[in-house]
Amino acid sequence: MDSKEIQALISLLDDTDEEVVNHVEERILALGTPVIPALEVLWHTQASHALQQRIETLIHQLQYTETLQNLKSWAKDGAKDLFEGAFLVAKFRYPGLDRQDLSNKIDQLKLDAWLELHNDLSSLEKVRVLNYIFYQVHGFKGNTENYHSPDNSFINRVLETKKGNPISLAIIYSVIAQRLNIPIFGVNLPQHFILAYRDDTKIRTQSAYNAGKNYLHHQAGGNVLFYINAFNKGLVFSKWNIDQFLKQLQVEPEDFYYEPCGNVDIILRIIRNLIFSYEKLKNPSKSRDMQALLEHLQPYSSLIL
Repeated sequence: MDSKEIQALISLLDDTDEEVVNHVEERILALGTPVIPALEVLWHTQASHALQQRIETLIHQLQYTETLQNLKSWAKDGAKDLFEGAFLVAKFRYPGLDRQDLSNKIDQLKLDAWLELHNDLSSLEKVRVLNYIFYQVHGFKGNTENYHSPDNSFINRVLETKKGNPISLAIIYSVIAQRLNIPIFGVNLPQHFILAYRDDTKIRTQSAYNAGKNYLHHQAGGNVLFYINAFNKGLVFSKWNIDQFLKQLQVEPEDFYYEPCGNVDIILRIIRNLIFSYEKLKNPSKSRDMQALLEHLQPYSSLIL
C-alpha cells in the first residue's frame, strides 16, 4: 500500500459509520508501526478530541504489538544480548528511542574502563576499575530518594540521570563488563538484585561443551568467585552474606539465589518492577500493559523451561 492509499484509509477514521471505522482500524493495525507517522500527522490536524483519542489508541496498540513481538523474538532466539532486552522495554515507553545512540553510550563507558584495564589484573582488581569508572568518573548511584519511580527501570533514563534501582544499575554494569569479556552476570535474589563474578577459567574450559546449548541455561552454571552490589557502589561480598540476607528474610536458600540467572528472567524482573511502580502511581492502564508483557514473556523464563 502506497502513501496515498494509506492517507485515504486513515481519512476514513472520521467516518460516521462505526462499522466502516472498525474495519479501517483493523486494516491500520495490520499495516504495523510504519503507518504511525501518517497517524501522527492526522492527529495534529484534527480538532475533534474523540478522533484524536482514537488515533492515540491505535498508535499505542501498534507500539505495544511491536514491542511484544520483538521481545518474544528476542527470547525465542536465546536472549543472548541483555542490552537488547532492556532497550526493547525502554522503547515501549519511549518509542523514538535510538538503539545505536543508546549502545554508543554504553560503549563510551566500556572504552573508559578498557583504558584502565590490562591483562595482569586479578578479578577483584578488574572490578575496582569498573567501580572507579562507573561510580566515581561517571557518577552512577542508586536512586534512594525516588526509589519506585518508573524511570529507574528504563535503561535510557538511567543512562541520562545516572540514577537507578538495583536491577537497572546491575544491567548497565554487567553489559559493560560483558562487552569487555569480564564474566559478570545478574543474580535474582528476593527483594534485591545483585551481580556475580564467575570463574572465567571454568567458562573457557566449558565453552566447547556449551556450544549450541540454550544461552539461558549454560550462563547459569559454573562457579562464582564473589558477588557485587551494583546499588551500593559495587560493594564486593561473599556467599555468606547472601546466606545471612536470606535468613533475615526468612527465605529458604535455593541454588538459583546464588547463581547467575537468564537474561529473560532479568527483563521479567524489570517488567514486574514497572507494574509495581505504575500501581503505586495509580496508573492502571500502564500497569495492565506491563502485566500483559509479563504474561507473554513468562513462558521463556529459564526457571520454568
